[in-house]
Amino acid sequence: MSSEGAQQVEADGGAGGGAAEGRTVRVVLVDDHRMFRTGVQAEIGETGRTGVEVVGEAADVDQAVTVITATRPEVVLLDVHLPGGGGVEVLRRSAAMMTDAERPVRFLALSVSDAAEDVIGVIRGGARGYVTKTITGTDLVNAVFRVSDGDAVFSPRLAGFVLDAFASTDAPPVDEDLDRLTQREREVLRLIARGYAYKEIAKQLFISVKTVESHVSAVLRKLQLSNRHELTRWAAARRLI
Repeated sequence: MSSEGAQQVEADGGAGGGAAEGRTVRVVLVDDHRMFRTGVQAEIGETGRTGVEVVGEAADVDQAVTVITATRPEVVLLDVHLPGGGGVEVLRRSAAMMTDAERPVRFLALSVSDAAEDVIGVIRGGARGYVTKTITGTDLVNAVFRVSDGDAVFSPRLAGFVLDAFASTDAPPVDEDLDRLTQREREVLRLIARGYAYKEIAKQLFISVKTVESHVSAVLRKLQLSNRHELTRWAAARRLI
């Protein structure tokens, strides 16, 4: 890793502020190149020095979702291009963990790519930041801690892609019907529309089947729909599936 740093991430003279502050951030590394994972582990994974504890690794989408679900880290360092659907698919399948109010899993994209479409894709998918693999070890540690605190972190010039994308005049209009739903109700809506059974939704969102039923009833009532078939058509028309 070379000298390019993460925007708004300031070095504090060490390999990161975590160890000095007595904090530890649990991290999962997701990258299909084993040697790169080994290098990142060596660079930032000495917990006593950096405050970063690497609790798992994965090389593809399925492995990533399995490891993230099992370890529930604070931060996932996520490559954009992965076998099995890419980083965006990992984000999609981790949506419930990202929105967990008590133990949110936050994602920081770490990729060789600096293409605008890659940056915008993972940010739209829910990642909290995007840094390129030229970042220094010190700045990567700082970026991990910033993201764990809920901040957004980008390598130089990449933030401009995001600002331009979300300032675009073709951004979707406000949907008053969708705004009536809570975040959890939206999650249930998407899974119902994708054909998931109540038991499958309960397992994915870590809630009871009875709670799923309550959310579905609330969604149907708020949207003035009668059944899950109408709900699926409603979601498909808004490209929510």
